[in-house]
Amino acid sequence: MTWLYGALLVVAAQRIAELFYARANTRRALAAGGIEIAARQHRWLVALHAAWFVSMLLFIPRESAPNLALLGTYAALQIARVWTIASLGPYWTTRIITFPDRPLVTRGPYRFMRHPNYAIVAFEIAILPLAFGAWQIALTFSALNAIALALRLGAEDPALDARRR
Repeated sequence: MTWLYGALLVVAAQRIAELFYARANTRRALAAGGIEIAARQHRWLVALHAAWFVSMLLFIPRESAPNLALLGTYAALQIARVWTIASLGPYWTTRIITFPDRPLVTRGPYRFMRHPNYAIVAFEIAILPLAFGAWQIALTFSALNAIALALRLGAEDPALDARRR
């Protein structure tokens, strides 16, 4: 197995596991009275991430040797990603679900910033393709992700701001 295929296999397994966890948390949250915001955005984010993954599979030569420092940086981001997901616990989903009557999570990386998961994802989208020399994929999907995040935060932040008061 090549470095590229090994990395993509790990990413795919991680993302699939996260989607199962997110789906279970989504069901529980909605059953407990959570309110989903901007539900239609979700499919576009899933499509963006799937296209990012497929573009690496299709356009990066399989024999590409990685930049091990960047690959190590990507691996380190996974520690931050797990910390972020664990800090939200049952509130972590891939959707925007809010509970107007519950306080916001302020533990873990949420002590330091409002949206650590989005920051981690932004770095991941750039770093993994760059680790294999695919700057075009990194640039294209970083720009698309920036647009998607602007739209998402435009919906999410007002819902969260109401809970900050």
